[in-house]
Amino acid sequence: MPFKTTVATLALAAGTMIAGLTAAAAQEVTLRVHHFLSAEAPIQKGVLEPWKQMVEEKSGGRIAVQIFPAMQLGGKPPQLFDQARDGIVDVSWTLLGYTPGRFPISEVFELPFVAGSATATTEALQQFQAKYLTEELAQVHPLLIHAPSAYKIHTRDKLVETLADLSGMKIRAPSRTMTDGLNALGAVAVGMPVPEVPQAMTTGVIGGAVIPWEVFGSLRLESLAKYHTEIGVEDGGLSTSVMALVMNQAKYDSLPDDLRAVIDETTGATLAAIAGPAFDAAETAQRDAAIAAGGTVAVIPEAELGEWHAASQPVIDAWVKSMDDKGLDGKAILEDARAMITAAGQG
Repeated sequence: MPFKTTVATLALAAGTMIAGLTAAAAQEVTLRVHHFLSAEAPIQKGVLEPWKQMVEEKSGGRIAVQIFPAMQLGGKPPQLFDQARDGIVDVSWTLLGYTPGRFPISEVFELPFVAGSATATTEALQQFQAKYLTEELAQVHPLLIHAPSAYKIHTRDKLVETLADLSGMKIRAPSRTMTDGLNALGAVAVGMPVPEVPQAMTTGVIGGAVIPWEVFGSLRLESLAKYHTEIGVEDGGLSTSVMALVMNQAKYDSLPDDLRAVIDETTGATLAAIAGPAFDAAETAQRDAAIAAGGTVAVIPEAELGEWHAASQPVIDAWVKSMDDKGLDGKAILEDARAMITAAGQG
């Protein structure tokens, strides 16, 4: 090999090594983020990947964010909160309702006919979290508390157009609160994390599910659920879930001040302003895709919801009483949540 070529090759190799060492030195912190949906789901594409980009850019590459979808690091969706709490992962995203009774105050957003769009409900949750959820979330460092658009009813074999149509149908519920809500409406609620829905619907374990439109594509549900029921208004829904992106407290505390500032600047209200619109945009896109795939949508008018509200009122009353029994003012919390969502929706 000619001398010039050898020198050039060695110089290139040395430069590559130095660049690699520089990058390694710059990368002081790696955050492993774990969630239960696919890499194509709106939470990853619309929220986690933009957050990763913000964090890595604002930290000058000193923080690297690695995203692990579909429970790649092990465990089941209800274990994700504790994985972050215990430091098994650095950051996790999950539904608080997957651990029934553990986050009772946040359940107010899961009550029938409380939630609205993802944007409005997520904006409201920023105020609600600051006022009411500090103790419930004390075991972790919360990065984002948010919600999807209110859940619709999606069924396999028949269209739900009246409350009577729902009677006796086995419907997937995301939480204890929605289990109670569906049962009160005459359905037979079957609780399960959303990744289990396609298999359960295929095998007939359930005849339908209460989920938002936005998750349809990542679960490939277009061919399974052909009938869709929206409540009150077009794209209106029955309930929602409170979703949480949380960080291990010790990991957060271990960061240098300037890197903690990067985390603070890119989460909370900043990330909520990204998450709400991202979920609403996915909601619209997946609704259109389901209709294009041959789906049928029924919208139950607000004027016809009297019996729905009456049937589900005992669930709301029971939640209010449970708060009162804890020494809290359940009615005031419920009114606050509703007012916050209404104000956010008008903004």
